[in-house]
Amino acid sequence: MSAQRPSASFSATFRVHLDDRPGAFADVARAIGDAGGSLGAIDLVRVESGKKIRDITVDAASADHIEAIVAAVRALPGIEVEHVSDRTFLLHLGGKIEMVSKSPLRTRDDLSMAYTPGVARVCRAIADDVSKVWNLTIKQNTVAVVSDGTAVLGLGDIGPEAAMPVMEGKAMLFKEFGGVDAWPICLATKDVDEIVAAVTAIAPGFGGINLEDISAPRCFEIESRLKETLDIPVFHDDQHGTAVVVLASFLNALRLVGKDAAGVRVVMTGVGAAGVATTDMLLAAGVRDIIGCDRKGALHRGRDDMGPWKAAYAERTNPSEFSGTADEALLGADVFIGLSGPGAITREGVASMADDAIVFAMANPTPEVAPEEIEGLAAVVATGRSDYPNQINNVLAFPGIFRGALDVRASTINEEMKLAAASAIAAAVKPDELSSEYVIPSVFNREVAPLVAAAVASAAEASGVARRRRAPQPA
Repeated sequence: MSAQRPSASFSATFRVHLDDRPGAFADVARAIGDAGGSLGAIDLVRVESGKKIRDITVDAASADHIEAIVAAVRALPGIEVEHVSDRTFLLHLGGKIEMVSKSPLRTRDDLSMAYTPGVARVCRAIADDVSKVWNLTIKQNTVAVVSDGTAVLGLGDIGPEAAMPVMEGKAMLFKEFGGVDAWPICLATKDVDEIVAAVTAIAPGFGGINLEDISAPRCFEIESRLKETLDIPVFHDDQHGTAVVVLASFLNALRLVGKDAAGVRVVMTGVGAAGVATTDMLLAAGVRDIIGCDRKGALHRGRDDMGPWKAAYAERTNPSEFSGTADEALLGADVFIGLSGPGAITREGVASMADDAIVFAMANPTPEVAPEEIEGLAAVVATGRSDYPNQINNVLAFPGIFRGALDVRASTINEEMKLAAASAIAAAVKPDELSSEYVIPSVFNREVAPLVAAAVASAAEASGVARRRRAPQPA
């Protein structure tokens, strides 16, 4: 049986035929519990002669765990499992998003205004003044979610087709939390020049570009070149969305333990796209001592096996030139931030940290160190998972960031806007709510995205990248 917790991400519905006798369902429930499953909804489908047919929903910890639970139920006498439906796959059938018209097409008049011949006058108006595209098309509220499928979740390079479910999900979150219309664009190329050319070519139809799941170091060049070329925001969420939410959590955790950014030592595992951006955000927020570690240990100026971007990272971090492992770097450290994978640090390493230690173990689905392993060793523990307290999730950042940027037609998303977003997310946790299990707001806190949008729009205006002022928002 899996050591992980059962989760809705591994949820299945069993249709079972049970003998119509006392205790039949109790036997099924007991078998599910003994196999480590979590029993959910129970629905009576129909009653037949001597049989009851029920749909039973069960949460498991993995796909293999679902199969083990099914096997346990099938082993019971008088029980037949008709079929098993994976609820996650059912949710994705036919895709998760659709395009919906904003205006009805019921009459000839409707058609003549929405399409030909009336649309020609609108096209001519935009041709005469291209800036009118912002008012007369969906550009004002539309973001392209662009990926090449090379760094999808923890799955790695799985290709553009396999990346589509993630990009669709991203588009759902944009709409649900920010009111932004987003569309997945998955490109069948890994070539930097081709990706830059493709995104540049489609940019006229979008108000912003959200780069997603593109592997490092290519992602750095792609984002940099697109920012230079385009006059709309280009934002690699794996880098900057992660960095914004980590900084928000970090600021609140420091408040809770009474420490100051300038005085803490931070150890980070994972110096890819997210690790580099998070480090830069922490440095911008006043942190002075950060040690970044990869699989070979700490990055420092004396290492001769680092590529250009890791060498640049070493130049602006690790002031003491520490050269040991991540676990060794934790000795006396105040904060651990994991953007790597399971097993990157140990319980013993956490135990060696300073008093009131802060541990952000964000590898998904399996953290760098399990929260159960370090219980009582840290003042604050956060993960990327929804089934533990303090979930550090990018959905707290990107919908509000793009909402604010689109509202003022920002030409870019700059450092001032990202810092403002982090501060707004942190402020969503009121002082009387702050606790070891609540340093970051829930992803379902509907106040977060509007707060972030307002802060980002104000920062865009103050930093000179807004092309219009944000309209007053309803109270």
